[in-house]
Amino acid sequence: MLCYIIKRILLTLPVLFGIATITFILLFLVPGDATLCVVGERVDKETMEIIRKERGLDKPIVERYINYLSRLIHLDLGRSYSTGIQVSKAISQRFPNTLYLTIAAMFVAIIIGIPLGIFSAVMRGRFVDYICMFLAVFGVSTPVFWFGLLLICVFSIYLGWLPASGMGNGDIRHLIMPALTLGLHSVAFIARITRTSMLEVIGENYIRTARAKGVYEYMVILKHAIKNALIPIITLIGLDFGSYLNGSVLTETIFGWPGLGRYAVEGIMKRDIPIVMGTVLFGATVFVLANLVVDILYYLLNPRIRYDKK
Repeated sequence: MLCYIIKRILLTLPVLFGIATITFILLFLVPGDATLCVVGERVDKETMEIIRKERGLDKPIVERYINYLSRLIHLDLGRSYSTGIQVSKAISQRFPNTLYLTIAAMFVAIIIGIPLGIFSAVMRGRFVDYICMFLAVFGVSTPVFWFGLLLICVFSIYLGWLPASGMGNGDIRHLIMPALTLGLHSVAFIARITRTSMLEVIGENYIRTARAKGVYEYMVILKHAIKNALIPIITLIGLDFGSYLNGSVLTETIFGWPGLGRYAVEGIMKRDIPIVMGTVLFGATVFVLANLVVDILYYLLNPRIRYDKK
């Protein structure tokens, strides 16, 4: 297992290198001048040339690319064009906020999605099953921005129970609506995957044997069925968790949440190249590590899974 983890970590290096290269090329091909987006259109040409020279934007693309890779080797993501702050420092300040929101959203998704899927599988073909699957389809089909604005209209504007935006001091009142909005799609997908996986497991012979021995139905479901149905559920949770850690752009923008997603949007709007490249590369690293954690969980949940060839 240790050899597999080391191998996976080494294999991430060319992946991250490819992501950094593609991002650099795409940003270079985007029309417009990054300096002009920061200083404005009324600045004189001499000042523009001075700023471009200070930032190295006057150099050929090959030289800029080599300088960029050399900074990455030293874990230097550069400085923001608009604020002058180190991108790595800004990411380290905003990532805990995104992590806080991600954990809350996944908690909502797990405590609602998994019981909903189990209940739907146990009640297969009944009215309750149809209601649960209708709710799952509704969650998949609902746009995040629409659901977030709906929550703001109901609970902030009309009822006045919850704050409409911001993080506050990290209290739960500011967290409820963003977590529900972000976790909505995960609730729906987890419920559907759980139902499908549970239906496959319930039809296995060892489940029939447990029932034939007189084991209580709730014990059959909780002790035997759920544990063997967790593999695809863990996969989905891991992928969603990794994507949320990259910063949920829509949710953080709608609710004014100071996380990575909003930071990336600010960089894109200002055409702040170091911010865009830094957030993309950091997000890719987080996503790859999240997938590695999922693979390790496979091994812990099902010891029959082996990664090392003998």
